[in-house]
Amino acid sequence: MTTYSGPARLTLVDGSHVSGMASLSTNQRGGIEGWGGTFRPDQISDDLRNAGEGLYLELPYDQVAAVAVTGFRKLLATQILVSLTGSGPAPF
Repeated sequence: MTTYSGPARLTLVDGSHVSGMASLSTNQRGGIEGWGGTFRPDQISDDLRNAGEGLYLELPYDQVAAVAVTGFRKLLATQILVSLTGSGPAPF
């Protein structure tokens, strides 16, 4: 299993960017390969709350991959944790 934890930028469908911290890992279970994890945005917007598919996650050094939002979890009164599932090769 490969992991990444650090700064990331989520690009929404409208082209706007949301900076934050990502915690990602690959999973290889029963011949199924994939990757995913969580993203904690620096700021919360309605566009982010309504996000679904067609998003891109950019890691440092211009590593970019397509992701889909699979859920939201409230951490504190002003923070959320976004669950992501990646498609294609992991960018880390």
